[in-house]
Amino acid sequence: MSDEIKFGTDGWRGIIGDNYTFKNLEILSQAVADYLGKDKSVAIGYDTRFMSDVFAQNCAEVLRNNGIKVVLSDKALPTPALSYAVKLRKLDLGIMITASHNPAKYNGFKIKMSTGGAAPEEVTKKVEALLGKNPPAQKKDLSALGIKLVSVDLVKDYISFIRSYIDLKRIKNKRFKVLVDAMYGSGNSFIAQILKGTKIRLEFMRHTINPCFGGIRPEPIEENLKELKERVKKEKFDLGIALDGDADRIAVVAPGGVFVHPQKILGLLALHLAQDRGWPGGIVKTVCGTNMIDNIAKALGVKLYETPVGFKYISILMETEDIVAGGEEAGGMGVKGYIPERDGTMAGLLLLEMMVYRNKDILKILNETEKKFGRYYYLRLDLHLSKRVEPAKDKLADVLLGKKVVRVNELDGIKLACEDQSWLMFRGSGTEPIMRIYAEAGSLLRARKLLEYGKDLIMRSCE
Repeated sequence: MSDEIKFGTDGWRGIIGDNYTFKNLEILSQAVADYLGKDKSVAIGYDTRFMSDVFAQNCAEVLRNNGIKVVLSDKALPTPALSYAVKLRKLDLGIMITASHNPAKYNGFKIKMSTGGAAPEEVTKKVEALLGKNPPAQKKDLSALGIKLVSVDLVKDYISFIRSYIDLKRIKNKRFKVLVDAMYGSGNSFIAQILKGTKIRLEFMRHTINPCFGGIRPEPIEENLKELKERVKKEKFDLGIALDGDADRIAVVAPGGVFVHPQKILGLLALHLAQDRGWPGGIVKTVCGTNMIDNIAKALGVKLYETPVGFKYISILMETEDIVAGGEEAGGMGVKGYIPERDGTMAGLLLLEMMVYRNKDILKILNETEKKFGRYYYLRLDLHLSKRVEPAKDKLADVLLGKKVVRVNELDGIKLACEDQSWLMFRGSGTEPIMRIYAEAGSLLRARKLLEYGKDLIMRSCE
């Protein structure tokens, strides 16, 4: 059964009752215990998915039976709240039972390091190598050794920290109207506790517990946010925020129901922290990040870092370098002076703070940003294929739709950058026959044509 457990970009995920079973969860929990060793401490959290609380309890008992001190959250909570608890309490590891944005039939298992950051591949590989080496430890009386399994409110400290991080004094008397879509996830309505005492007019939608997520996957992408867009437009909200299933990712809707791509959110956060707060530090984007970030970094005079896709790579840089903000195209954003991890709630509150500092709604700020740093059209297509294929390097053109290719980037997949700053990228899935094709250009028409060109190239490779 252990061959059914394999860590991907962000943890292990499986179908509940199929490969995500109590047996497999116990095998994985034992492997984590073997990796850690005795006399260590772990925090465990869980989201609002079906039986997440029971799975978390099961994982906690296996660890506790191995002589590991376990702090178990007493309620569903955001993944970043679990990460913050690990760092604050100086624990050795964190485990989050969540499948993030996956459909309701999935659940998962994320590992967080003592810093609160995502476990790097070297750690998950070691855990995988220990799967099935030892049977799950059976229950024993360890109370004399002080080994306990305690349920604790891990959200309280998280809320307290964010309240100290956000400029509540400046926000306090502003009356911006904000709508938050929790997508039935563990982000819940915690933002209300953070903004308590302010005059921000805050409303929520889809913030009750619904393990089926209303029939959609709790992923904050534009096609899942139709109601949020309609309400922001119709009810004249100044800002719409959507969180994914475990609240570590964000999507934003501006006045008029305008969807703001996550790529642009990273640029806004970097500008706010650098210009409004005056914080130094570089910016991190993934290889499929927008050119706008390059232009912003250049204008700010800060170093730009580029990583493979996956926030765990950004986490490493946030731990080792002076980074003011880092983010990925899927909506995961991390900021300086916090944990080296993404947090959708924190990102949304910082955008609200930016609006307060500049006394403008988010759409006006975005329009000014694009006017200064360029407007780019970013598209992505996931091709589901019958077999895994990779574009043949020797068949890649030196000219893409009339524009010369000036750089080939193979950091993660293959990215062809053109002389006009447009680009086309191919990145295959490591676990499924899926080819992800990305394109960006200064015009929507060229971005669409690049994407179609890339699709045709891959389809010909399948013949």
